[in-house]
Amino acid sequence: MVKVVFAKDKEWEDIYKIRKEVFVEEQGVSLEDEFDDYDLLVQHILIYHDGKPVGTGRLRFLEDAAKFERICVRIEARKLGLGSEIINSLEKLAKEEGNVKQGLIHAQTQALSFYEKLGFVVSSEEFMEDGIPHVKMLKTF
Repeated sequence: MVKVVFAKDKEWEDIYKIRKEVFVEEQGVSLEDEFDDYDLLVQHILIYHDGKPVGTGRLRFLEDAAKFERICVRIEARKLGLGSEIINSLEKLAKEEGNVKQGLIHAQTQALSFYEKLGFVVSSEEFMEDGIPHVKMLKTF
């Protein structure tokens, strides 16, 4: 069973653990780069599978777009469609709470086809972010 929670303070410990596990330990992003001041200011979601916290993401509003950030799923829960669940939940939230017409993501190039299946289109050349190749992708709402 899948459950999506719009995170409050009590979920922050699980969010931290998931992001540290995926981005810092698995992908080699520095701890200092992974966590920033936006974490205290933006909406986070936490996704559970069979009662266990396994994925997270956050939504930050820019002037003209909703930016989906820190999207990750623990390795044992990948291929269950939970990444799509995270993006769809953040997109729904963006439409409800923001006055924006598009979503933006800095997508790791290894996840390009995943985001394309969700309607995002590449809008930049490849660039490095935290030592990982990325592209900017947009989706019109």
